[in-house]
Amino acid sequence: MVKAVKDAMAGADGALVERFLDTIWVERGLSDNTLLAYRNDLAAFLAWLHARKLPLLKVQGGNLMDFLGAVKDASARTTARRLSTLKRLYQHLLRENLMNHDPSAHVPAPRLGRLLPKSLTERDVGKLLDAPDVATPLGLRDRAMLEVMYATGLRVSELVRLQGVQVNLRQGALRVTGKGNKDRLVPLGEEAVDWLERYLKASRPELLGGKPSSYLFVTPRGGPMTRQAFWYLIKRHARQAGIDKPLSPHTLRHAFATHLLNHGADLRAVQMLLGHSNISTTQIYTHVARARLKELHATHHPRG
Repeated sequence: MVKAVKDAMAGADGALVERFLDTIWVERGLSDNTLLAYRNDLAAFLAWLHARKLPLLKVQGGNLMDFLGAVKDASARTTARRLSTLKRLYQHLLRENLMNHDPSAHVPAPRLGRLLPKSLTERDVGKLLDAPDVATPLGLRDRAMLEVMYATGLRVSELVRLQGVQVNLRQGALRVTGKGNKDRLVPLGEEAVDWLERYLKASRPELLGGKPSSYLFVTPRGGPMTRQAFWYLIKRHARQAGIDKPLSPHTLRHAFATHLLNHGADLRAVQMLLGHSNISTTQIYTHVARARLKELHATHHPRG
């Protein structure tokens, strides 16, 4: 199999795939891991074509369906990912005038069940919030960021781009511009306000060292933190807190929504706080909350 993949990638079709990968790397700024996933999927596809002496530019929709169905134990999500990769490849070849039709255009994607968002228990969140060393400027900043995210359910991109003028500590609220440039007002809560005040008084001026910045949360260089840096920050503090559960960049956003619903919050209110334009997006959190309630019932109810 390895030799077949190498042979397929070494030919003319392999050169077309490599040019496609170079193009999307430049245009979309893909990470190394994402690019590797694309390459692996396409290398397997070329090996499959090579074994059937079928050129990449002569593929029809039926060939794609045969390829996607060839791996019997592939999950629907894996099949959907492979189809997405092939669609991008053939759309690229069409734009480059190397083909006059897109064989993937009418290939149906598998139906996917909606993944439940990963969340943390309230105890785990408490451990995560306590992890930063607040005796240091960076630790105090990290604690304030984590507190604000858990208190408001902000998206990571919204959190790292917060401007100082968006915060009203006296009213205890943030004005956030979310997706679609829609503004929403989000309450902070006393705990987050307290940590923000401490950060603004003791940490932010030291981190800036006299440099001006309009951003609320800053790095020692004076600029905002990136989404990736905040993600690494969460993972580092989770390790320090002994939390070994799988995390995502939106872990605290998910925890915010789930914990509100577990404590009886109205779904519409949670929708407004999260900035979801459609309540169906918010309803997935009710499944998480119900799953947690079922778990508690099964564990503690005498007839659970």
